[in-house]
Amino acid sequence: MQIVSVEALLSINETLIVQLLSFLIFLFIIKRVMFRPLRGMIKERGQHVHKIKDDISEAKNEYQKLLDRIKAQESAVKTEAFAIRDKLEKAGNAEAAAIIESTQVEIVDLKKKVGRQLDDQISDAKTYIKKESEVVAAAIMEKILDRRLHS
Repeated sequence: MQIVSVEALLSINETLIVQLLSFLIFLFIIKRVMFRPLRGMIKERGQHVHKIKDDISEAKNEYQKLLDRIKAQESAVKTEAFAIRDKLEKAGNAEAAAIIESTQVEIVDLKKKVGRQLDDQISDAKTYIKKESEVVAAAIMEKILDRRLHS
């Protein structure tokens, strides 16, 4: 049989000091090689993000200014368009009134002309009817009297 001796998990001796010195050197190197550049990169990234945020804010402000300018131009154009529409409407109304007036004058003239033509036709018809009625009357009288009338 063998006798097993149990040693402590941590024994204080020269290897502990060497391990402690190794660990401290490792921390120093890691801090120099890894953590400093990492912190620098984090700082740069933070500045970059801050710059992007500033650019976005500036772009939003510029967008708002452009939007306001466009709205102002749109309002001015609408006002101008309404003024032009009103002007054209007034001109159209005036032209329509002139056309209506000239048409009414033409209607009056046409009425007079047609009235004269009707009067002429009526007088012609009266003359024709008078002549025809005289001929018919003479014929009726000849038939009734059974003799010829001399005119």
